[in-house]
Amino acid sequence: MSQFANHSPIEADAEKSGSSNTSNNNTGRAFDSGTDFSEEVLVLQGADPAMDKKMHLVNNTLDEIGWTTYHWKLFFLSGFGYAVDALQLSLQGIISVQAVIEFQPSYAKGLTIALYMGMLVGALFWGFTADIIGRRIAFNISLFICSVFTIVAGASPSWESLGFFIALAAFGAGGNLILDTTVFMEYLPSNKQWLVSLLAAWFGVGCTIAGLVAWGFMPNFSCADASNCTRANNSGWRYLMYTIGAFIFVLSVLRVTIIRLRETPKFLLGQGKDAEVVHIFKELADQYNRPCSLTVEQLEECGVVSSAHSPNRFSIGEFLIHFRALFLTKKVAATTILLWLSWSIIGLAYPLFVVFLPYYLASRGVQFGVISTYQTWRNYALVQVCGIFGPMVGGPLANVRFIGRRYAMIIGALITMAFFFAYSQVSSQDANVAYSCVISFTLQIYYGVLYGYTSEVLPAAHRATGNGIAIAFCRLAGAMSAVVVTYANPNTTAPVFICAALYGGLAICAFMLPFEPYGKRAS
Repeated sequence: MSQFANHSPIEADAEKSGSSNTSNNNTGRAFDSGTDFSEEVLVLQGADPAMDKKMHLVNNTLDEIGWTTYHWKLFFLSGFGYAVDALQLSLQGIISVQAVIEFQPSYAKGLTIALYMGMLVGALFWGFTADIIGRRIAFNISLFICSVFTIVAGASPSWESLGFFIALAAFGAGGNLILDTTVFMEYLPSNKQWLVSLLAAWFGVGCTIAGLVAWGFMPNFSCADASNCTRANNSGWRYLMYTIGAFIFVLSVLRVTIIRLRETPKFLLGQGKDAEVVHIFKELADQYNRPCSLTVEQLEECGVVSSAHSPNRFSIGEFLIHFRALFLTKKVAATTILLWLSWSIIGLAYPLFVVFLPYYLASRGVQFGVISTYQTWRNYALVQVCGIFGPMVGGPLANVRFIGRRYAMIIGALITMAFFFAYSQVSSQDANVAYSCVISFTLQIYYGVLYGYTSEVLPAAHRATGNGIAIAFCRLAGAMSAVVVTYANPNTTAPVFICAALYGGLAICAFMLPFEPYGKRAS
């Protein structure tokens, strides 16, 4: 039976293919200089030995070229997608309060469900198509789609049209967390793979931008009650949508002007385009004056890749190839199931805190004598700023030898759980804001490392599909959070206790994950 194995391809095969051991290459040195990055996390020796050998050569070449200005540009451009995903999540939570007052809908949590359903479909669509037609096209157009419908949503004349356009904007944004991690990961030298976890800092940037813009508009252009709430005196949330939509449009333009994104070499391997792989590496090496010893002949000597695609790319068979590859062995299947479970849990826990944070701050603020909307939105912005720094701790923490990715996630989840339990007992407004800030920081430690881990342990030819399904589960659970909050009033501490228990479950899932990617190279 086809097997994945947690060891490197046979050394003789690598030598026959003309590869060099990255442990002897200074550009392949890790953050911890004692780490030898010559092994891959996953190999496909039983299913596709040609892919194993070619992937080993490609990883050697990525290490040979090392970190360049091109990677810095990718870090920022990929980060834009994270920020936009966060913007969409935050916008829904911010505008829903005032939109409900204006439109008086029969189901007040409808925007939450519309958002997450759009993101769910987007995750599946962009994830699957990225494994068929490539990463570059989807990477370049997804933000543009999101920007257009975000602006249009701001002009919505009714609750139903607002939900519809928010779902379309979410569809555009829904693939970013898949495409960003995939594109960035597949260009990284092995000693920089931990930076995928650091990408999640952009999530906090997106939330912060939403909070700061809301702080400017919402207190000054919002009605107080439904009896006298019209479009004329309740335009704050519309101004917010217009502003953020225009901002996303600028980001979409920057993605296609700052850099001419090349298709990722690891995707091209699955298509059998060895010459294009070499051309991309040679072009990159020449541009930044780096060595590149890979040749087309070396790749061709490895054989023909047979496991990446079906004869008909747009078919059920194509999807089954990508899906079945996620369950080839018990170890790989366990990893896939635990990842999907983890994403489902975080998909429920994260919205309960972030999307409904304005409700918490406002309701608990009233308890402590804070009735100013200005202070409420100021506090919201402060909490979001703190979230930026979680991945800045989680990324380096996951790259410490005796901690690694799994224990970094465990640490982040357990600390977050502890602070959630403590948050339920706050007795002052200062403590209310302080605990919210700390939780925003600690939960991003876990969240950031989970993003990186998911990309590292999935096989390259099927990475976007596996990641897309994981994010889809996350979005489905996010939609369920609206149902939870309907019955667990956000004005009480019940959702806080639920979040605490869920983060405890995330720590258990992280402990059970069978692969530790630290010190190894992603396929």
